[in-house]
This record gives sequence, structure tokens and C-alpha cells, in this order.
Amino acid sequence: MSASPSPPAAILRPMTTPGRRFGAQSMSAPLLDVLVKRPGPAFGAAFDDPAHGFLHPVDLALAQREHDAFVSTLAGLGPRVHVLDTELDSPDLVYTFDPLLITDRGAIPLRPGKPNRAAEPGALEAWTRAAGIPTVGHVEAPGTVEGGDTFWLRPDLFCIGRTLRTNDAGARQLAALVGGEVRIFDVPYWKGPAELIHLMSVISPVADDLAVVYLPLLPVGLWQLLHELGIDLVEVPDEEFATLGCNVLAVRPRVVVMAEGNPRTHAALVAAGCDVRTYPATEIGINGSGGPTCMTRPVLRG
Repeated sequence: MSASPSPPAAILRPMTTPGRRFGAQSMSAPLLDVLVKRPGPAFGAAFDDPAHGFLHPVDLALAQREHDAFVSTLAGLGPRVHVLDTELDSPDLVYTFDPLLITDRGAIPLRPGKPNRAAEPGALEAWTRAAGIPTVGHVEAPGTVEGGDTFWLRPDLFCIGRTLRTNDAGARQLAALVGGEVRIFDVPYWKGPAELIHLMSVISPVADDLAVVYLPLLPVGLWQLLHELGIDLVEVPDEEFATLGCNVLAVRPRVVVMAEGNPRTHAALVAAGCDVRTYPATEIGINGSGGPTCMTRPVLRG
């Protein structure tokens, strides 16, 4: 398999925002700086080990083209896109949302529950330290936490899902490190480890008053909280759950990026007043079960 050319250097801008250089305690405030990882040899070999959970052998060149298209779309909406140039044995490093959280006080390297991802938090922490972002603390054994089980409903309200990858010890450690108001929800078992779902598999906030949800798997307590806060819901139909219809990245309120091939969710977002951009996600997304949120670690939101 031959690799496609690297993405244009023009989209890889230095971190030069005056004032704050980090802090992303929101899912929809304007995205200013974001970290991504282009698929490399480890991603290309992902199907060789069934534990990685990929659906079919990876076409690396296609995955790279799809990732380049995603990054081009993202950069075209304004954020400074930083590319992690580290390559590990883990193909999942492409999904930079999971190993690290960046709060207004600094970085919190997490501790993924998926065994092959153990080295990823250290790789991302090396990047944040080089970027001048302090480390707030770490999640320690026996705790496990993956970023896909975490999101902000407000800058002072953090949500964590207990799943097969984020255990109770990890959730409680992270809650203490984040501070403030933290809600912990149990996420359904669904189909077990083979088709694992994160909390963010079933919800994507795209504005302070709007979230994309897959209701059949949404924790009841979280549904009640959304109702109490007056947050409107865009419901993903059953047939678009597996094609990443619920994984939607807000670049700013109601300006979103999502995977192609989800027409009903796309139309519902437009009806809710959203500007929707799409990218091809067959290889980079569906094969590895990672959408646009998974492929981005927000560094700074305005």
C-alpha cells in the first residue's frame, strides 16, 4: 500500500493565540486549537490483531486521504490544527480524544481501559508539555478512563460515563482532578467488548442548548439532566448509529462536522439551525469506529 502525500503545511499553524494558550471546558465554544494524529503504519496494520476491533483490513492510503479531507474541512472552519508526529504500535492513537483531557488548569493524561492504548497518554503528555501546557494530575491504577466517556455540558458541569473502559475508580479519580460539579452515569452494556460504546457514542453536544443523541442507549439520568437544562435533542435513527451519526464535532455553536452517509441526522441538524460539513469516513471512521470527535483533542476553545 502506498501512502498519500502529507497534508498541506498551510493548515499546520503554530499556537499563537494571545492570552490563553489552552483550556477546552466546552464541547461547542469556538474551537481555536486542536490536536490530531494522521494514520500511519500502526493504523495500516490494525486488522492484523483482532483485539483492535477493526472491521476489515485497512487501506492505509484511503484512510490517509480521508483523514486529510477531514483535517482540510476542519482547518477551513478556522481552528489551528496541530498534528502529532509520534508513531506508536497502537492504531488507536489516531483517535486523540481518548488518552487526554485538557482543562482550563492544564492537561490530565488518562488511563485507557483498552490494553493496547497504554502508551498513548504519555505520548500526548509529551506533546502538551512541549507546548507549555502544565499537567494537572494523572489517573492511576486500578483506575481506567477513556476520553470518549467524558464531556462538558457547561464549563462548570462535567459528565463521565462508567463503561467497560472507564471504571468506577477511574471515574472518581478524574472527578477529583477536574473538580467542580461532576455527574457520573452508567452506560448500557450494549453488545459487550466487541461492539463497545462510550458515553459519547450516544451524545454529542453541539451548542449550549442542543445535543445529538441516540435515545435507545442514552442513560436515563443523563436524559433527565438534559431535560432539566432545557437542551433540545436531535435524535439519531437506528440505521445511522453504526455509521457514526451520533458522533458530531462542533467547531462553534451549531457549526458542525460529521461523517458522510447519515442523511437523516444531517437533515435534522440543518432543521435545528446548524451549518453541517461532512467528510468521507468509511476507512478512517467506520472501520475503526471513530468519528470526528474521536479524531480531535481540543486544546483551546474560546
